[in-house]
Amino acid sequence: MERTALILGATGGIGGAVARRLLASGWTVRGLARAGGIAAMPMGVERLVGDAMTAADVIRAAEGADLIVHGVNPPGYRNWGRLVLPMIDNTIAAARANGARVLLPGTVYNYGPDAPALIGEDAPQRPLTRKGAIRVEMERRLQAAAAAGEMSVLIVRAGDFFGPDARQSWFSQGLVQPGKRPRIIRNPSRRGVGHQWAYLPDVAETMVRLIETGGLDPFATFHMEGMWDDDGTRMTSAIVRALGDPTVPVARLPWWAIRLAALVATTPREMLEMRYLWERPVRMTNARLRAHLGAEPHTPLDEAVRATLAGLGCL
Repeated sequence: MERTALILGATGGIGGAVARRLLASGWTVRGLARAGGIAAMPMGVERLVGDAMTAADVIRAAEGADLIVHGVNPPGYRNWGRLVLPMIDNTIAAARANGARVLLPGTVYNYGPDAPALIGEDAPQRPLTRKGAIRVEMERRLQAAAAAGEMSVLIVRAGDFFGPDARQSWFSQGLVQPGKRPRIIRNPSRRGVGHQWAYLPDVAETMVRLIETGGLDPFATFHMEGMWDDDGTRMTSAIVRALGDPTVPVARLPWWAIRLAALVATTPREMLEMRYLWERPVRMTNARLRAHLGAEPHTPLDEAVRATLAGLGCL
């Protein structure tokens, strides 16, 4: 049976990863982007010119689609308050018009420092940050639309993304600098504090397996375990191993410099808002996902880190 998906954000890390995985399963995949960005879409994606901020463009691109992947985010964390909610409203309108399922890549931002030690899908969402509050509102609007019976929703929440195409990530903006071999590795974590990571190809694999396995509720939510760095050093140690040079220093991320930069620049300001995730463990549990799929797709850490560094031009 022919299946069609529309990807919003196909030029980004998660959108591109899901697009490639859907293509591998024989889906017809469309991508919507502005004229200047369509060339960056993965090969095999039908390229449509349009704007996720324009409802008519999204509805037109989604005509006949079974799945709409909402993988679009403002670059550099900028203008979340002005852009994010109108874009999800446009996706909801397009899904309603076609009876499609919306797939939303979720985050840990929904949960604040008061979250339980292991966070299940039904845990209370009391975000600490503005971005977290916007994420919760996105999901509330999706849940209301699914309850109306005109569309369905799948949300897969995961930790901080890393991968060959994840250029807007803590890995590439905090730990290493893309485009050159690292001379120093920065660690944002407080000593001994765990952190949750998610390798983009594993996230895409999980999402597509859930869609293709079926048996999902009209509003379905799952958490990924991903890669849990139990003491905040596993990821940086894997980077050192991938570089093959044990003399590469690992130093604490200078949060004082981020704080100074935040006075004049947006991205450091938004990064600073998420600092709490590096100061106490905020960990989602994947029990529901394992019950549904049997196991969570998982690439060995060293393999994933080496592929990420190669993709970022760091090897």
